[in-house]
Amino acid sequence: MARKIIGIMAGVCLAALVPVQAGAETLASALSSAYITSGLLDQNRAVLRAADEDVAQALAALRPVLSWQGEFQRSYGDTNSESSTTGKYVWSDLASTSASLSLVATQVLYQGGALNLRRAAARESVLATRAGLISVEQQVLLNGVSAFMEVRRAEETVELSRNNVRVLGEEVRAANDRFEVGEVTRTDVAAAEAQLAAARSNLTAAEGQLAVNREVYKSVVGHYPDRLEQPKGLPRLPGSVDTAKTMALRNHPDIVQLRHTVATSDLSVQIAEASKSPKFTLQGSYGRTETWESPAATYGGSVTLGMSGPIYQGGAIASQVRQAMANRDASRAQLYTAGRNVEQSVGSAYAQLRIAQASQISAREQVRAAQVAFDGIREEATLGARTTLDVLDAEQTLLDARASLISSQVDETIAAYAVLSSIGQLTSDALGLAVPKYDPEAYYKAVKSAPISSKQGSDLDRVLRALGKN
Repeated sequence: MARKIIGIMAGVCLAALVPVQAGAETLASALSSAYITSGLLDQNRAVLRAADEDVAQALAALRPVLSWQGEFQRSYGDTNSESSTTGKYVWSDLASTSASLSLVATQVLYQGGALNLRRAAARESVLATRAGLISVEQQVLLNGVSAFMEVRRAEETVELSRNNVRVLGEEVRAANDRFEVGEVTRTDVAAAEAQLAAARSNLTAAEGQLAVNREVYKSVVGHYPDRLEQPKGLPRLPGSVDTAKTMALRNHPDIVQLRHTVATSDLSVQIAEASKSPKFTLQGSYGRTETWESPAATYGGSVTLGMSGPIYQGGAIASQVRQAMANRDASRAQLYTAGRNVEQSVGSAYAQLRIAQASQISAREQVRAAQVAFDGIREEATLGARTTLDVLDAEQTLLDARASLISSQVDETIAAYAVLSSIGQLTSDALGLAVPKYDPEAYYKAVKSAPISSKQGSDLDRVLRALGKN
């Protein structure tokens, strides 16, 4: 009886070593779904479109402004004046109604270059926002990797725990049978029952963690997981940490975003200094005024060259220049700090990857040794040289070793994709995901000329329809 039951235990443990068959959903398909359904990406794409409109508005400020002005006026009054015929003073009604309509065109000729500088600053802001969108994309995809692998970890842990409960259930039945024939004591039975109770508790906890991870997966990917397939390999990574750091400092979206932020800050200083310059405007107007009480009417227009400039504003302009310089210095310092943080992130990501890989090697060796030990103790137990508790301890050691191996495999995959994220390569393009390509240039090209109608306006309508916004 003992040999039969322990053989069953060994069979269950070996069954747990069989790899999970390929499921219906791969990591790539999960990441594609996370990318497509991400509300965070939609939000930041809208932020980018808003930044694109700043370029259009800056260009519009360089163009003439054409407006119309209309006025309808009713006047009341009486006057007491001497009559030219009678020589007497008489009261006359002065009520009148008049209307006027005019067209006014205004063009800024010169403002110290501020208008062109604002357009350049808006363009830099667009480029910074694009880099920010890539950063958000990396965050979405890394969250997808983590959600996928954590569900894999939880599923494997649940399967291990179920196997352990089945094994210990057989052991309890075997211990009771052996107790009835006097081969073991009540202590052996109680030890087996205690192990079984602990295993059931661990199974409940594992199933609860799986339920939590499934909800996280749905939130990130957009649907519940269904038979997740173990990734077949790791993504390609730079050969050395130094190479990865160089790539990160050149391509990481956070660094690119801050570079454009610094450029915007430099332009802001020039814009503030340009406010000291005189402003020259050209204005032309043409209009007509008519009076209801008579056929009299007035036609006319004017052309005005206007000039203005600051003389004294209580120190406000000088303060704005200093403020712009301070903001520029702050953005430069932020860029420097971000560079150091990115280098640290790359180094830390590689360290985590190496830890996971080393843990996986150790866990494999631990599984091998634990399996050999379990097989030996099982045989010794059939000969009466080992107790039931010895067998239980050996089985638990094997279970812990397999759990460590599963965790190290999950940690390795997450760490590898974290390395990609740290160098700015965790994007849909770099991963080759089968997702609709989002072109940030499409909307920008459609609005950069500030269209109202015509071909550019039609192009903008087409882009908006493609985005589902019109």
